[in-house]
Amino acid sequence: MKTLYILSHQPFAGKTLVTIGILNSLMEQGFSVGYIKPIGLTPQKRGESLFDTDAILIKELLNLKDPLEVISPFVVTYETIGYLKEGRLGNIKKKIGDALDSMRDRDFVILGGAGNIFTGSILGIDSLSLLEEFRSKALCVESFSGDPSLDNIAGLRRIIGKRFLGAVINRVPKQALSYVKENIRSYLDAEGIKIFGIFPRDEVLEALSVRDIVSLLNAKVLCGEDRLDELVEHFTVGAMDVDNALKYFRRISNKAVITGCHRSDIQLAAMETSTKVIILTGGTGANDVVIAKAISKGVPLIAVEYDTFTVVDKIEGMLGKSRIKEDRKLQRLKEIFKEEFNMEAFMEAIRV
Repeated sequence: MKTLYILSHQPFAGKTLVTIGILNSLMEQGFSVGYIKPIGLTPQKRGESLFDTDAILIKELLNLKDPLEVISPFVVTYETIGYLKEGRLGNIKKKIGDALDSMRDRDFVILGGAGNIFTGSILGIDSLSLLEEFRSKALCVESFSGDPSLDNIAGLRRIIGKRFLGAVINRVPKQALSYVKENIRSYLDAEGIKIFGIFPRDEVLEALSVRDIVSLLNAKVLCGEDRLDELVEHFTVGAMDVDNALKYFRRISNKAVITGCHRSDIQLAAMETSTKVIILTGGTGANDVVIAKAISKGVPLIAVEYDTFTVVDKIEGMLGKSRIKEDRKLQRLKEIFKEEFNMEAFMEAIRV
């Protein structure tokens, strides 16, 4: 059994994306695989128990056979520190080790890092500790931030040492792709740091579903309940006069339009273009003409009591953090992974 720990120095770098890509590729090659999320930070209830959201997602997307109790052996909750002080947590590291032992018959097992490499240190189950405990290799995921990404990757290699396998650079703007591939990759390669993949920033992968937006904003759905799984790739604010708004809306596809609940002129104009949802701010309703047209056009209308600025702020905080739940996202991930991840070099490195 080969074990691989996928980690990062920062949250939301794309660890889950890389995990799904590698597991899917290994399964397509006929290898038996397993997955464990040692530390869950986003609890989700299944039955009477709490499990990590990413663990549930990966199990369901890839039809993994192991029970959630094994895939997600420990989840941090509000009670965790209290239980720690009272000595009621038990041996978490052993619980994670038992989960790994149950997969000894697999060719490959991937462990998914949580947050950053220090997450779980107070409990003795941070990524660095578990790397040594389970003698895993480490694959680092770096969300591209310009030249500082060189420091981040080099720093992780120094901290991790001999267990460092290589890295993936994620969310590279398209205008920077050639620079990263020709300059950053070649420099790191000369330093003995393998870069197995360079993934471009992708609108589909970073898109939010209308359902995600409804949940984020605690919005009231006025119509279009059957379109909540549509993906929104762009967000625009409708605060201009209607003639300019229409010209602007026509240039942007697959968008959400954020506008005041009183701006029925903007709402009607948005529905003449490629609009996935209209977010009405500052109220809880829309007039009958707008609702009737939205129903005929198949455009969901959702209403929130927040003002437009607050809505924009909340959405900006969510961008780049959406999970791969929809089939369209999964297919796009598979395409990018096959194009940009050097699976042959990865397999050679992990077998050493």
